[in-house]
Amino acid sequence: MSKETFAFQAEVSKLLNIVARSLYSHKEIFLRELVSNASDACDKLRYKALTEPGLGGDGFKIEISVDKKAKTLSIADNGIGMNREELAETLGTIARSGTEAFVEQLSGDEGKDMSLIGQFGVGFYSSFMVAGKVEMVTKKAGEDRAWRWTSEGEGEFTIEEAERSGPGATVILHLNKGEEEFLEKARLSNIIKTYSDHIGIPIVFKDGKDGKDEEALNTASALWTRPAKEITEEQYKEFYHHAAHAFDDPWMTLHNRVEGVLSYTNLIFIPSKPPFDLLQVERKSHLKLYVNRVFITDDCEGLIPPYLRFLKGIVDSEDLSLNISREMLQHDPMLAKIKSGLVKRVLGELQKKAEKQADEYAEFWNTFGAVLKEGLYEDVANRDKLLPLARFHSTHGAGLVSLEDYVGRMKDGQEAIYYISGENRDQLIKSPQLEGFISRGIEVLIMTDAIDEFWVPAVGTYAEKPLQSVTKGTADLDKIKSSDAAEDKKEDKEKTGEDISLLIAVLKTALDTNVKDVRVSNRLTDSPVCLVASEEDLDLNLQRFLKQHKQLDAISPRILEINPGHSLIRRLTQLAKDGKGTDPAMTDAAFLLLDQARVMEGEPVSDPSAFARRMAAMLEKGLVA
Repeated sequence: MSKETFAFQAEVSKLLNIVARSLYSHKEIFLRELVSNASDACDKLRYKALTEPGLGGDGFKIEISVDKKAKTLSIADNGIGMNREELAETLGTIARSGTEAFVEQLSGDEGKDMSLIGQFGVGFYSSFMVAGKVEMVTKKAGEDRAWRWTSEGEGEFTIEEAERSGPGATVILHLNKGEEEFLEKARLSNIIKTYSDHIGIPIVFKDGKDGKDEEALNTASALWTRPAKEITEEQYKEFYHHAAHAFDDPWMTLHNRVEGVLSYTNLIFIPSKPPFDLLQVERKSHLKLYVNRVFITDDCEGLIPPYLRFLKGIVDSEDLSLNISREMLQHDPMLAKIKSGLVKRVLGELQKKAEKQADEYAEFWNTFGAVLKEGLYEDVANRDKLLPLARFHSTHGAGLVSLEDYVGRMKDGQEAIYYISGENRDQLIKSPQLEGFISRGIEVLIMTDAIDEFWVPAVGTYAEKPLQSVTKGTADLDKIKSSDAAEDKKEDKEKTGEDISLLIAVLKTALDTNVKDVRVSNRLTDSPVCLVASEEDLDLNLQRFLKQHKQLDAISPRILEINPGHSLIRRLTQLAKDGKGTDPAMTDAAFLLLDQARVMEGEPVSDPSAFARRMAAMLEKGLVA
């Protein structure tokens, strides 16, 4: 087959330019990434050989060699290799990673380039930091044909047939001028010992004209099999970089061995930065499962629950069968016990961190809290462990609060835990539904994650206190002890609200089916009106969310609450009392109040043309008067 030329995905071309120009201060990491890829390829072939013995799956090795005359550096492995289709797909695009969004982030903040590269799994492209031309000669295990992929990183690549004796891949870097340091054995040895010493596959430097002389560059001992006391923080960090293909540092490291009826070792990391696929629909786990140090899979649904999918690292058990299929593995009772143990350990360590190092735990919560809250909805068995871990913003101050903190600060007479949900925290803080609560010093939790609309109804209560939305149902605040200022406003409302029933009748008639009801509010202090959902309807934000995702055809009519102490409502009350309730101006005022309430909820007005007409008419009357 003749040589074929392909164009990179458009965003990949941009990415290559960014990588080549933004990461020079960290250029040695290209070798770590290529060695990690080679290690993964060997692990995959070892696993595949369990069911296809003819593939070999033994004697794995990663070879590094240089040609100083040609200025080339080669990294070779005898792993699973790739065929033509896989070359075109894997090295021609950034698979499953939201490329365009990634490039925008990468180009927007050079200070984050290294961590972003790791999050998006594009370590191979780091080769172009030191090489003007990169080749890969590869042959997939079990296939007869070998292929050569070539690119200069400037918009296109070629694929052609090649020769290779066995399966695996050889990456050949044609180094740029000034990168001769990567042709020196001492420099390469130092990089391997720094970044890749933990890899359980031998990494050797091939020297001599015939390439027969070999020198081991790593200890080739699986890090998780060593006692924790013998492992340094730097070694843990580099293993995390290898296992997670990440460039950030781990926020927490959990390394322990469980022995008994079921024995296993886990070396698990919580990242400090969110992985790129954290919020993807599949919610896949990325823990690598080993059996007696033999890689089985990095996509095992039964190993951890989806709400802990941000965990990285490995789990190695000697009590699982080596030749067990992935489908059977997902239903293995032994695996269920491992899962239970891992969840217990992770949640326990998070609880310790939350209690002893609140500031550090706040960093974790801001990064992964929205995902962890999925467990409140899904994992009933561990809900009592998850609830104390939950943190929220509130009207109490700028910091995060726990439910325990909230309950401890509840006012005398307060019987519920109040919350408000929406998309924007700053907008929610200004919501008119909060006015009565804030004036009485009642704390309200601010919830801005989509999952909040689902776990809160599922949980229902905490410490025997119901969780109640301030935008749904009636707000019975009279039982709660108020400040003197709030009491003054309450008395003022009672004095001015004697004839409010007449205005309510006028508003109901004018608005008709546009609202479910009109009633006096005790949650408003400064705003004239607000919208709330009735007890039997869905919460306001949940209705918006479901409609946005086409799970709800239309939002049900809301209740319009009015503030009898507001000057505008007082004026309308007087007009209704004077017999002007049937005037067209009163109808316009009713719809303007409704539209005002909608706007304060962040919603569009129902009829922009009618809104503009009514607003112009009201302004005209006001200016003339």
